[in-house]
Amino acid sequence: MKIAGLDIGTTGCKLTVFDEDGVYLDRAYRDYPVSRDAGEHEMDAEGILEGVLAVLKEMAAKYPDIAGIGVTSFGETCVLTDEAGKALHKAMLYTDPRGSEECRGLAEQMDPKTIASVTGVRPHEMYSLPKAMWLKKHRPEIYANAKHLFLMEDYVVFHLTGQAQIDYSLASRTMGFDIMAFKWSQEMFEAAGIDLGLMSKPAPAGAVAGTLLPAVARATGLSEKVQILSVGHDQVAAAVGAGVFDASRAVDGAGTVECITPVYDNVPKLNVMYEGNFAVAPYVIPGKYVAYAFSYTGGALIQWCIDTLAKQEKKLAKSQGISVNELLEAEYEKCRAGRPSGLLVLPHFAGAATPYMDTGSKGAVLGLTAATTVSDIYRACMEGVAFEMLLNAEHLKGSGISFGRLHATGGGARSRVWMQMKADILNLPITALKTVDAGTVGSAMLTGIAVGVFADLTDAAKHMVEETAVYEPDAVMHEKYMESYQRYRRLYEAVRPLV
Repeated sequence: MKIAGLDIGTTGCKLTVFDEDGVYLDRAYRDYPVSRDAGEHEMDAEGILEGVLAVLKEMAAKYPDIAGIGVTSFGETCVLTDEAGKALHKAMLYTDPRGSEECRGLAEQMDPKTIASVTGVRPHEMYSLPKAMWLKKHRPEIYANAKHLFLMEDYVVFHLTGQAQIDYSLASRTMGFDIMAFKWSQEMFEAAGIDLGLMSKPAPAGAVAGTLLPAVARATGLSEKVQILSVGHDQVAAAVGAGVFDASRAVDGAGTVECITPVYDNVPKLNVMYEGNFAVAPYVIPGKYVAYAFSYTGGALIQWCIDTLAKQEKKLAKSQGISVNELLEAEYEKCRAGRPSGLLVLPHFAGAATPYMDTGSKGAVLGLTAATTVSDIYRACMEGVAFEMLLNAEHLKGSGISFGRLHATGGGARSRVWMQMKADILNLPITALKTVDAGTVGSAMLTGIAVGVFADLTDAAKHMVEETAVYEPDAVMHEKYMESYQRYRRLYEAVRPLV
């Protein structure tokens, strides 16, 4: 018996397969195009479905005894479909600027703090409900023919099982879900003028939606008995895959986007969350909630530095048989070990996420001299990301957080230098985990519980969450970093009026 996690991402989908002991076996990946211009950010929902069927077929050829598949996806992006689930337009990405006017109108009808107290999110055009309002106003013929409003998780689940089901955590990314009552907010949908009947049935994270449709089974080679689960928003799935189940720990998602996901043992203080633009969502464990503190550019900023500035270093690293990251880190340690870079990097190269939620903010590098090297800037980019997360942690302090340790996942968790830096700056021990794809691990863990190979989350974590290293904070380095951080705290206010 095999279990699998299906992760629907912005640019591609992957299916990861594990055996009944939780041991990784294999994975398949397919990408799909995303279109962005000044006014429209879209993707082809049917292209996502083609990618999903392709990865299912590839893995079924090797592992026909897959017993269950948990589905997780990125949030907000939505599409209207007909009764059969055929997309009536290109899916609108969360970054799509359309819906901003509608969101402002909704916030004028209802007090924004009231909206946040019900839905867990501060009004913003990134969410699905304002996008649906825009479609109704500007594409009335499409809206009139729509029978479903799907996000990508329930879109895929519907096509695999015929059941329109969405989990609580992803439903909360619409700005229309009551996170206390665990149901769609009739008040929000009435204010928005959107038909509540378009929405999928909400269910707890990890709920079984059904088994594979016969046509899907034939097309992929899988059994009709395969159980399909609605796992959740990708950050929630990653928290499960990181083995973070209570308020004593939080997740450091060190991927393209940098995201700290704390767990709350009860509802956090929503007024504090509102002021910091932090979204709150139900967690997989009843009564618990998670929040998202994130920067749009985590690993993406490091990659920008390498691709833009480190062209010669790339060639040199290749000739030495090492990664360019290793080379740059070694160069810095050789010249400036034991001290911060001396530079300040505002990591808003794709706008500012929490606590600002300012898409107009720009990145900045301050403190350059003729003696500055590429390795200095590389190091400073790492520092900027870590400083931004410390800023977020400070804004979260009054909300009820109590975590004393981070579990790090993603590609960034492989960097010993970056992990130690984060531990020093945040003044917290950080446990690096083996898995890069914590979302698919979390999906498979919940799937394993559903099909009976694991007793519960604790049992699943014993089999599937593997630690690689623990980084303890260095008190001396923490003090040095805090000198830089006091300047960093003023950086946004200094730079923003100029850009």
